[in-house]
Amino acid sequence: MMDLTDKKITILGGQRSGMALARLAARLKARAKISEQRSVDSLPREFRDWASQNHVDLEFNGHTPGFVEDSDILVLSPGVSIHSVPVQWARSRNIPVLGEIEFAAQFCSKPIIAVTGSNGKTTVVTLISEVLTHAGYKACLCGNVGYPFSEYVLDLADQDYVVLEVSSFQMESLLDPSSEFRKSSANGGMQFKGFKPYVAVILNFSQNHLDRHQDLQEYLEAKKRIFINQDDQDYAILNASDPYLKDLPSQLKACVSHFDPRQISPDGRRVNPNFLVVTEVARILGIDCGICEEVFQRFKGVEHRLEWVRRLNGVDFINDSKATTAQAAIWALESLESPVLMICGGKDKNIDFSVVTDLARQKVKKMFVIGEAKKKLAQTFDGVIAVEECDTLENAVRRARGNAGQGDCVLLSPMCASFDMFCDYEQRGRVFKEIVNKLV
Repeated sequence: MMDLTDKKITILGGQRSGMALARLAARLKARAKISEQRSVDSLPREFRDWASQNHVDLEFNGHTPGFVEDSDILVLSPGVSIHSVPVQWARSRNIPVLGEIEFAAQFCSKPIIAVTGSNGKTTVVTLISEVLTHAGYKACLCGNVGYPFSEYVLDLADQDYVVLEVSSFQMESLLDPSSEFRKSSANGGMQFKGFKPYVAVILNFSQNHLDRHQDLQEYLEAKKRIFINQDDQDYAILNASDPYLKDLPSQLKACVSHFDPRQISPDGRRVNPNFLVVTEVARILGIDCGICEEVFQRFKGVEHRLEWVRRLNGVDFINDSKATTAQAAIWALESLESPVLMICGGKDKNIDFSVVTDLARQKVKKMFVIGEAKKKLAQTFDGVIAVEECDTLENAVRRARGNAGQGDCVLLSPMCASFDMFCDYEQRGRVFKEIVNKLV
């Protein structure tokens, strides 16, 4: 394990991942520092008290050059872009810049199964974890699914696998094998190892996060970095029908296998692509496919992803708050048989909503739009379906309920991030459920 005793570890971003990183650094006897753009009240009092007791320096209301440049390593929370000015300050001083998962991976002693993609990540990692458990293994489920890798990485002694949901934000900073910071002679003797999953998966690729990435190609390159440190002892699983991934196998050193979302079952139905991925992971790990089938039959889905909330006067209310892309909304609409009253909107990620128009014309009776993106949504679907702008989520729910008839469903499937009105998609989903459950 790399020795970080008395090394200055500066963390950009102090929310869930930032706090976990600070605690990890403290356990490694390093000198943790956090630079947070928001005010002091953005961090819980309990954490601030812990930081004071453990000599963790805190900087609020923006990042300053002196604070960042006085570092041995700069670690980025997922919300911080590699194009940010503080990253430029660090690189000008030859300070290593690592993302949260890569920093945590330096201390990981267990094989990692890492899953990325534009849609479906949380469902797939949850299923993989459940299959491992039913097969008699112990799995640590963490990453973008809501539990920072750095919070658990030193407590894996009794675990067999780490199952990680990984976003493009967490991979854009991954060091490649030729990086100068991977050389043991640099950086005061600190020898870095790359983020190297035993099994790495890209589920699919579609437009997303274009408010963060400079263009679609940069977003794709960030996704592909999940394979950058793999070798012929590792495995890569790819979507056989995704045109963006068709040339990828020739670029990889890992053993490549595929799943095909176009696969049809013997009864003529399309096989759930998430199940296909999990079955392929199980095959690689030597787990009987019968265990997968048992898990699939019992699986009730994950919270905030096509989550049935309530039926009221013959109207179903469905929470799909995790659908933050157009493709995720398409998946939701394709999965529903009932006519839909659809609630959309939030913080625009600079994606093209028009890919949903044909399906919306077939399935959506009316759309209720909220948040920063409501004007763009209204313009996109004008003339396609009826659209109504609403000031709040509660107003949208009540208006949708008022327009719904018996046999319809009210679907929250935002196609947008939540940060204009909520702290994350989970809070948005919980608020939706609270509103729905109060309806009489």
